[in-house]
Amino acid sequence: MTEAERDEDLVRRFQAGEPDAFTELVRRHQQRVYSLCLRMLGEADAAADVAQDTFLTVLRKLESFRGDAAFTTWLHRVAVNACYDELRRKRRRPMLHVVSDDAPEREPGPPVADHADEVVGTSDAAAALASIPEEFRVAVVLADVQDLPYDQIAEVLDVPVGTVKSRVHRGRVALAAALGVRDTGGEPATPSRASERKP
Repeated sequence: MTEAERDEDLVRRFQAGEPDAFTELVRRHQQRVYSLCLRMLGEADAAADVAQDTFLTVLRKLESFRGDAAFTTWLHRVAVNACYDELRRKRRRPMLHVVSDDAPEREPGPPVADHADEVVGTSDAAAALASIPEEFRVAVVLADVQDLPYDQIAEVLDVPVGTVKSRVHRGRVALAAALGVRDTGGEPATPSRASERKP
């Protein structure tokens, strides 16, 4: 197995009965999936659980993966859906304990640092990200944390590219407002590589 081997080749090898190919897919993508879950959920334990659930779902469904979309697009879609499921469960779950304002719980960051620390590296920024609406949050996370181009985000979310651009912009504006950053009328307050790749 070479590092240059494409994800789709690993999928085919797994489908042909080589379990080590799935292990390699997990190794390649576990940090990105965890980072996505952490930014969406805002809690390290929940992110770890949902990332694990994501890979369990992938393992169950990989036999039937046809390759209509790139593997990474499909993987992001599975992870986003798992995050939405967790957020829905969380809304239905009663609060089990109250944390004093004097001693806020701080979640550790991902086990391996990622470039997203420039955007949401502080607990204040993470809390601000968690406060924006889910549809904007997922667009901002996919664009600014995962560095996905708009067309791939559109595939993941199953929405038009124009909707992605709108959600990313509105999410950045909401995030800036939550952080107390004034809108100067120029570029969005949270720069990203994705914004530099606008089609």
